[in-house]
Amino acid sequence: MPLALIALAIAAFGVGTSEFVIMGLLPDVAQNLGVSIPSAGMLVTGYALGVTIGAPIVAMATANVARKRALMGLITLFIFGNALCAIAPNYTILMLARIVTAFGHGAFFGIGSVVAASLVAPNKRAQAVALMFTGLTLANVLGVPLGTALGQYAGWRAPFWVVSVIALLAAAAVAFWVPSNIEMQRTSLKREFRVLRDPQVLMVLGGSALASASLFSVFTYITPILEDIAGLTPHAVTLALLTFGLGLTAGSTLGGRLADWRLMPSLLAFLGALAVVLVVFTVTMHEPLSAVVTLLVWGMFGFAIVPPLQLRVVDKANDAPNLAATLNQGAFNLGNATGAWLGGAAITAGVSLTSLPWVGVVCVLLSLGVMGTSAWMERRGTAVAPSSAS
Repeated sequence: MPLALIALAIAAFGVGTSEFVIMGLLPDVAQNLGVSIPSAGMLVTGYALGVTIGAPIVAMATANVARKRALMGLITLFIFGNALCAIAPNYTILMLARIVTAFGHGAFFGIGSVVAASLVAPNKRAQAVALMFTGLTLANVLGVPLGTALGQYAGWRAPFWVVSVIALLAAAAVAFWVPSNIEMQRTSLKREFRVLRDPQVLMVLGGSALASASLFSVFTYITPILEDIAGLTPHAVTLALLTFGLGLTAGSTLGGRLADWRLMPSLLAFLGALAVVLVVFTVTMHEPLSAVVTLLVWGMFGFAIVPPLQLRVVDKANDAPNLAATLNQGAFNLGNATGAWLGGAAITAGVSLTSLPWVGVVCVLLSLGVMGTSAWMERRGTAVAPSSAS
């Protein structure tokens, strides 16, 4: 296992903790800065939109920068953004700091996944990407709960200082362990954006956004579902979310291994399984133990799709893998924001919490349809190629 992958995973852990820890600190942030809870919640939306908008901008700016230097620059931006969060005197500065931090998010995971795949043998690329993303899943399992607890004890600014320190450690690990001679293609903006004319690339981006929307249309409202429908106590909800995080971590490993074996069949199977799990959740959410078990399985399949989707977009964007992989991170975050909005709109329209998973089912079936079409087009192209050549 290359130590460079460990360095990327450490950085991913810091990025993931910074992104999600704010969710557990919203009441403290709102009280301290004198804003409403919904206004504080916009810090989550602002970050997601910052990733979506910033991803292509930063990808273009770093297109011809050496990969290691680009990663170091992005981690430096991340350190600066989190330190600014920690000292933000008011809500406006905090929102600005979150957006600054988010700008480096998509490009880091995009470039990092391409670098990770380049460090191992061809039949291990998805597993390498999965290992880097394990840092993100561990952020949900360890970083967010511990960061929330620290914020409640020492104030909401403390977790951002800790994340800044983690980022400094990640920068040191990248400096020492990531090789400087990573192969890369010199490119131009015209050549980079030409990749967006490829239907296969666009279908991966659409499939990623829809799959992410499926997750967040339900997960955004998981606390009231577990408390009001399953009957869990607030403490039990924390343990249930920890179980979900363990599922995410296991799913990342599973997705990487199966994607290296058969990428598209594995991806389509994961998406189909996600639809089934969400349907099952409409029944199991009424009983505590079955609800928690379903969360574990949901988390596993929910993150198993990430390595194959990321590797798929890299494979299909040969001329601009870094831009495509970065845009895919933007697509995931666009799905996050869209899914949360869809879930909220459904509830506002009168959909009950017990029926909310059906919104997720629709989104994931649309993702399955898009990626199934992608696989069909690929097989059809492969089938007609020999006869065309002859």
